[in-house]
Amino acid sequence: MNPIYLYLDIFTVFFPFVLSFDRKVAFYKEWKYLFPAILIMAVFFIGKDVWYAAMQIWGFNDRYLLGVRWLGLPIEEWMFFVVVPYAIVFIYACLKAYLKTDPLISVHRPLAIGLSVLLIVLGLIYFDRLYTSIIFILTALLLLYNVYRRQPWLSMFMLAYFVSLIPFLLVNGVLTGSWLEEPIVWYDNSHNLGIRIFTIPIEDTIYNLMMFLMTVQLMEWFKTKY
Repeated sequence: MNPIYLYLDIFTVFFPFVLSFDRKVAFYKEWKYLFPAILIMAVFFIGKDVWYAAMQIWGFNDRYLLGVRWLGLPIEEWMFFVVVPYAIVFIYACLKAYLKTDPLISVHRPLAIGLSVLLIVLGLIYFDRLYTSIIFILTALLLLYNVYRRQPWLSMFMLAYFVSLIPFLLVNGVLTGSWLEEPIVWYDNSHNLGIRIFTIPIEDTIYNLMMFLMTVQLMEWFKTKY
């Protein structure tokens, strides 16, 4: 047993957690809004994950796991839906704290609309590929909803998402088999486009977008309500 997935979860959250107490960012003050948002998001994504694993749209390599599973998912996958959103929202908080101007403020709406249209078109064309169609269409609808609502945080969110792709390529690269003899997470390519960034299915970038967007949307909603 070589629990690399567990090590990856710990590595993902370690520095964002330690730096959460930075005076300017003070991310720990967001926890009362963040953790309920993560919980709600995780219920949705874990439910979908359980179904995908049962359908063998993807699966997990026991060689790199502790061996503890619940509802068919390894414990490391459950941790993933806490540590990854935490780390990505930390990037969002840092950009808000340290950037004096928002570089995407004038272009984020057409950018979001254009991306949404592309995702819907691809989702409909490849409707029989369950990973592609479901994640593309749901992400597009969620993104369009927030464009329609003219969310004041959407521009900074999109900038944070693009920045997050850098650590994403590292972490997800390991999960999908970069630098390892075998992937930690394997995919049935009949349910995706078969397009990969190194070893990462292109759908994973949109999966990450939806997970991040749902978490930030809920967190910002909790702020306005409480």
